[in-house]
Amino acid sequence: MGPTRALVLRWDLTWRSPAWWDRLLDAERGRFVLWLPVFMGAGVLGYFQLAYEPPPWLGAKFAAACFALALATWRWPLPKAAALCAAFAAQGFFFAQLATARMAPIEADLPGKAMSVTGTVRAVETLPNGRRVTLKTVTLSPAPQKALALNPTPPKDLVRMVRFRVAKGDMTEIVTGDRIRVRAISRPPLPPAYPGGWDTQRDAFFSNIGASGYALGRVEIVEHAPPDRLASWIQWLRETIAARITAVLPDTEGKIAITLLTGAARGIPVADHAAFRDSGLAHILAVAGLHIGIVMGFALTGIRTAMALSERASLFWPTKKIAAVFALSVGGFYMVLTGAHVPIIRSFAMACLFTLAMLAGRQPVSVRGLGIAGLALIAIAPQEVPGVSFQMSFSAVLALISGYEAMRPWLRKLYGKSWGKRFLSHLVALALTSTLAGTASLPYGAYHFGHVQLYYIFSNMAAVPLTAFWVLPAGMISLVLMPLGLEALALVPMGWGVTGIVWIARATAALPAATVAVPHIPEWGLAVLSAGIAWLGIWRSRIRLFGLVAIGIGIVSPVSDRPPDILLSGDGGLIGLRTDQGVFLHRTRSGSDFTRDAWLVRWHATGAPLPGKGEAAAGALTCERDICVFRPRPEVQAALLMRGPAKPATCEGIAALISAEPARGLCPYRTARPVDRFTVWKYGPTAVWLEPGGARVVTDRDVRGVRPWVPRPPKPRARPVSPLPLAPVDAAQ
Repeated sequence: MGPTRALVLRWDLTWRSPAWWDRLLDAERGRFVLWLPVFMGAGVLGYFQLAYEPPPWLGAKFAAACFALALATWRWPLPKAAALCAAFAAQGFFFAQLATARMAPIEADLPGKAMSVTGTVRAVETLPNGRRVTLKTVTLSPAPQKALALNPTPPKDLVRMVRFRVAKGDMTEIVTGDRIRVRAISRPPLPPAYPGGWDTQRDAFFSNIGASGYALGRVEIVEHAPPDRLASWIQWLRETIAARITAVLPDTEGKIAITLLTGAARGIPVADHAAFRDSGLAHILAVAGLHIGIVMGFALTGIRTAMALSERASLFWPTKKIAAVFALSVGGFYMVLTGAHVPIIRSFAMACLFTLAMLAGRQPVSVRGLGIAGLALIAIAPQEVPGVSFQMSFSAVLALISGYEAMRPWLRKLYGKSWGKRFLSHLVALALTSTLAGTASLPYGAYHFGHVQLYYIFSNMAAVPLTAFWVLPAGMISLVLMPLGLEALALVPMGWGVTGIVWIARATAALPAATVAVPHIPEWGLAVLSAGIAWLGIWRSRIRLFGLVAIGIGIVSPVSDRPPDILLSGDGGLIGLRTDQGVFLHRTRSGSDFTRDAWLVRWHATGAPLPGKGEAAAGALTCERDICVFRPRPEVQAALLMRGPAKPATCEGIAALISAEPARGLCPYRTARPVDRFTVWKYGPTAVWLEPGGARVVTDRDVRGVRPWVPRPPKPRARPVSPLPLAPVDAAQ
């Protein structure tokens, strides 16, 4: 007998667990498996946090090793649990690697100038200020007027899709499947607004978008072609439904109806979109679990009512199971029609489990079903785990299931036979649903958008029933009536309901302090808070209350966050300086509104232009004609903002030289570090912290490193060479 075997027998014979441990294991029996998707998601997040691309199959090898360790320690509960958690984390890491390997490499060496873009229309989107077209099988060729230029750019076939805005006033009818040509400027996707900001290039990478831009002329239809594949046909069907809805409801009601029935945000006015956001009703415009639940519930009720009219069906058919399968098929069609986004895929996965449980006679709604749906979605689309949709939807559903599970005894006492008690119980359930779902998703909205809504419970109590019992049922009836040309019979009442929802959103958003801006939550704080939500929602016994401690730590984590003092955009068109009184912005013609808004959210402040000559901003910023001296705090060194051709008189006490133009050589590098046009051109958006010992500079490339979705540093452009031959030299001369 070896020493290891002897140690195992000694452990089994001598160790006895205390009574409280046995009671805890009995109470939490079957709940440990729910932590596996949590660790799997943590492995995905760990992959995306790396600053370099790991070796291929690293996640698979580590997962296999951890699974082997779990089998070797199967008799010991704690080592087995630790090995399984590590195995699923490594598996999430592997799925993220696999998703990255499946994608085509990013488009390199895009011209970045006016080119003739030819491609097949993949999608047409109507925005508040125009239209946006997505093209596939794209070819970039020199514009006709540039054909005779020196060293013309050769034609370039793109592997990825291109997205561009149609020129204002261009009313050309564009349909999915058409082959079009347009003169446009196409550039790679923009980098994050600041180092550590949301990675827009990663989103474009996994969306198969290689370039974006805007049209310079009218769109030319090269060939009208019907949709060639299922995805194109579905997009064509979506656009056809949108056109039929617009013919009946041309105003805001029609735009919202299109969003609810096709999943495409068709030009909802900016003011109304902001009202939905500020009132806590933005989830109504984002097709997700609420919508597919309403659709499937309406289908289930309709088919069961229809079968109840038949005596034979009621007596001899399994009407409940038939209705469940029919509702699932309707939900699948609705999921495909609305674009199959992450929240609705998660909801449909849970609906499949719900249907299987109903067919098998098991409990249909449980946290276990949510865990299985999470495992499936992470395996299929791991790139969605860092996104706000994934985080808000799963946290809301976890809070609903575990909250109702914990409060079921009190809710049963509230329910009675009288109409008054029934109405009160339904009202309490509606308020509880809004409270649980809204509160659980609130931290993620605060992290991604920088503000929270205060009246979301009341607005949801009014708008959600109207959506569930009026708007969406009328919309589904209109889809059934469209082949008969009678959709107006249902769309007009649907428009009345949408008008009521819009009124609720506007009225709630107009209340005092409807939205409150919140400080930025650091990533570690959001991770601790998420772990606390999972701990509170998964366990059954009183140990779940320890999750409140983690949630509290995550809520107060912004006090440890120190925002940068200076930010420079990736194109050098925007420079921001943060003071205790607000943010001052230096903006050139190329400054981006999107970048500016992201900065103000990150800084939790309002923006103002730079002060004029000789003016001061609370002693932190003093500007002359071409130079501003910025010292946000007395104990730190100052920075010079160069906004003109003048040279600084002295470089003593200056930690950084900030400029939208090249500023190398104006001050010694060891004295004042230059952060200028060359810095952002090579390393992307840049953040600067001013400290007593100098300046700490962090660039976007420092944070994101070398990843497949991060473009390589640009190379200096070569001077154009004339293709004309040189004149011969006369030897006699």
